[in-house]
Amino acid sequence: MTLQPPLRRAIGVFDSGVGGLTVLEALRRRMPHRDFVYLGDTARVPYGRKPPEMVVDFANGIAEFLCGLGVEGLVVACNTASAVALPGLAERCPVPVWGVIDPGVEAATRATRGGTVGVIGTKATIGSGAYQRRLQAHGLETWAQACPMLVHVVEEGLADSSEAEILVRHYLDGRPEIDALILGCTHYPLLRGVLQRVVGDAVTLVDSAEVTAETVSAAMDGAARPKAGTDAHGAGRVVHFVTGDPAAFAHTARVIGGVDGEMVPLPVTALDRRTRGTAASTARMDSR
Repeated sequence: MTLQPPLRRAIGVFDSGVGGLTVLEALRRRMPHRDFVYLGDTARVPYGRKPPEMVVDFANGIAEFLCGLGVEGLVVACNTASAVALPGLAERCPVPVWGVIDPGVEAATRATRGGTVGVIGTKATIGSGAYQRRLQAHGLETWAQACPMLVHVVEEGLADSSEAEILVRHYLDGRPEIDALILGCTHYPLLRGVLQRVVGDAVTLVDSAEVTAETVSAAMDGAARPKAGTDAHGAGRVVHFVTGDPAAFAHTARVIGGVDGEMVPLPVTALDRRTRGTAASTARMDSR
């Protein structure tokens, strides 16, 4: 598949839905000159309740599709996919691949003073133990909690509501004394205000979106940062591929902070190697 005009130094980003837009925005702030391709697999959302082998298959198909567009790097902006699919993706892909887990772990390791770090995320992310194993390898104690309803609260525009605070207090009740809390889902940074009120100012909230963007920017562009006065969104182009309803994607994206750039409907069959040729042709016509 070929996009017109051609992409310029593009980085691919994908998530099961709109949560990864928080990672995309963080990346764009650090690399405003680059093009980005975002793939929201909303036809198959949520990943967090699907079997790991199914998520691995989804991630492999998406990665092949994005690499076929000529991206120079790939960011798995989905904690669930990062937890279960990342090692295999890094081996298969011809470009550098980053997930959101390792940067979050490194940031939490720097942030903690007492050596006990909390992690919240989807059932799949927490159940995989991906954060816990990495933190424990650094000699840290861990506490982890799945918070499955928080994504729905965010997408309903209730991130700073009393309902959100009730849920957060329910999920975090009984936690041990921690001094850092990893937000292990790309929706959770939008709950920062509520989370900070519940855990208190002594606990550092670790936003994987920001630290992932810092890691990718350093690898792709070195230590260079946008010059003062530069538009945060810069001149880079953004193309969104959406496997589900584009109108629903745009609506939910506006609820969590907005979306701009081109939007291209993508048949989910375009992510299946057996049918990719036909589906890609359809997507190419739709993008014109």
